[in-house]
Amino acid sequence: MQVPLLVDDFLRRAVQCYADKTAIVDGDIRLSYADLGERVNRFSRVLLDLGVERGDRVCILSPNSHFFLESFYATSQIGAILVPLNYRLAGAEHEYILNHAGVRTVLVDWEYAPVVDEIRSSLPNVREWIVARDDGAPPSPGWQDWETLLAKAAPSAPPRLEIDENEVVSINYTSGTTARPKGVMLTHRNLYINAYSLIAHLGIRHDDVELWTLPMFHCNGWGGVYALTGMGGTHVVLRAVEDRRIFQLIADEGVTFACMAPAVLRTILDFPDRDAFDISTNPRFTVAGAPPPAAFIERLEVELGWSFIQLYGLTETSPFLTTSVPDHHTPADDFARRSRAGIPGIGVDLAVLDSEGEPVAMDNSEIGEICVRSNVVFGGYYEQPEATDAAVYDGYFHTGDLAVWDATRSIHIVDRQKDVIITGGENVSSPEIEDALYQHPGVLECAVIGVPHEKWGETPKALVVSRPGHAMEEAELIAFCRDRLAHFKCPTSIEFIEALPRTATGKLQKFKLREKYWGDSDRRVSGG
Repeated sequence: MQVPLLVDDFLRRAVQCYADKTAIVDGDIRLSYADLGERVNRFSRVLLDLGVERGDRVCILSPNSHFFLESFYATSQIGAILVPLNYRLAGAEHEYILNHAGVRTVLVDWEYAPVVDEIRSSLPNVREWIVARDDGAPPSPGWQDWETLLAKAAPSAPPRLEIDENEVVSINYTSGTTARPKGVMLTHRNLYINAYSLIAHLGIRHDDVELWTLPMFHCNGWGGVYALTGMGGTHVVLRAVEDRRIFQLIADEGVTFACMAPAVLRTILDFPDRDAFDISTNPRFTVAGAPPPAAFIERLEVELGWSFIQLYGLTETSPFLTTSVPDHHTPADDFARRSRAGIPGIGVDLAVLDSEGEPVAMDNSEIGEICVRSNVVFGGYYEQPEATDAAVYDGYFHTGDLAVWDATRSIHIVDRQKDVIITGGENVSSPEIEDALYQHPGVLECAVIGVPHEKWGETPKALVVSRPGHAMEEAELIAFCRDRLAHFKCPTSIEFIEALPRTATGKLQKFKLREKYWGDSDRRVSGG
């Protein structure tokens, strides 16, 4: 028997088996799985009554909330396609995405309704405007209230559709680390198998309580929307990353699991009052988005006694590809090895290939591009077949990430293709320099880029955010690096700045840093 793999299965199981168990904690709101299932059914019927049809695009612009979680299942079970928006983008960027995706229904958190109002006249395809809030305040003119619509809808499940597992569930626009975002089409099959991978490799279990330190819009919460729900775990919603609130929720709700970017992990590690909280659990923190410094892992496990898991993936891969945990080849105290991207998950055929499409040596030295084949690889870029063809060819999805690997197939990412610094003909990995800089006690954040150099073509430059109370000089940090790295790898200049440009998921936007030095010219090497 072959039954389609549909993401609705995850909520259906939880409602059937754990109806009275707490599904969501969102401030003062607590919803059981029975409550969640009923709200999802009601909102599905709201959308159907408004005329939303199979294949229509419905976007949501919101911080983490129970409304956001509901939107995933309310759209999927009627065959609509959810477009989760990054709430940190500017109005013009939202305008581009909504028009490119052809969104017909806009769901928005009340705090972000003014952002949409500013571009409303430029959104000709949108027919319905629905605002979400819990305090009962009336909506602004031009908006329909989520809760009012919900109260009028029937609580029963909508008619069940015959949906193919290869139909699109969501279009997730990339976070734009290099250019304008592209719409990544993720299917039921992609997301279903990704959720199974998370359950297997991250150990998601029935009694897990997940703190949502990760934005739900980011690749559907990496799949936690489905994996944790299917296992009957509890979602603890965090609307904004705030250190004291994080520790309070971990203590009060018995949090056992969380996913985050390295920037959020740093916020947690640097919180000065953590000993004031009575925490009885030992949470597992899964980090992705960028390789964390090994020192972060050691601090989390030694100072706090909590567990660290490294994950690597992309929006285009649903996202799970590899994980790094203590195992047969990785001792728990080998923090440098544990900061690697790790080994492929079940069902992930991963290779590190050279420019001719051949595997590079498994020697932790020769660099190639990470390429993968798997059921989690996306269905293509929405309305951009040329971009799809440029990424998927010769039987592989080409990630654009450069790495080395060893005989156990453990990969270590050294850079994005566009971020490798080529100085005097030598390839220099910016993360290697950044790891050295992070060893200095005065460095809070840093990013290394290549800047033009008359002789060498380009040369490493470090942008550094100083830790409060630490005064540093450029020469001091350069000398610090020269004590730890080959001299040709060291930054030749250092600039101290207030903050680094990041996406909402914590990824450095190095292209924004490079613009100041390269302008509109293509990045190229002229020397060496």
